[in-house]
Amino acid sequence: MPAAYLVVESQITDAEAFKAYMAAAPAVAKAFGGEYLVRGGRMAVLEGNWQPPRLTVLRYPSFDQAKAMYDSPDYVKARSFRKGATACFNMVLVEGIEAPV
Repeated sequence: MPAAYLVVESQITDAEAFKAYMAAAPAVAKAFGGEYLVRGGRMAVLEGNWQPPRLTVLRYPSFDQAKAMYDSPDYVKARSFRKGATACFNMVLVEGIEAPV
């Protein structure tokens, strides 16, 4: 079963309010097998004109586990903490490819 990747573009406008989301979300992600690969950090646009203010990437063991995390009561609660703290928060879930053995 291929891994799945959750990719988030965000623009934090209220860092203090966003701290509650950042404190709650990692534990929920971990409970569903999620692992942070990128959480902010240095970035360079190499092609195109997409200028995301901030990117976060998480890897999950499967698409279904990532979707279950997103729909879980604990993550619904975590999402409520970021209301009003971001100018944008775009999230996509994409299934990876089967890696050769």
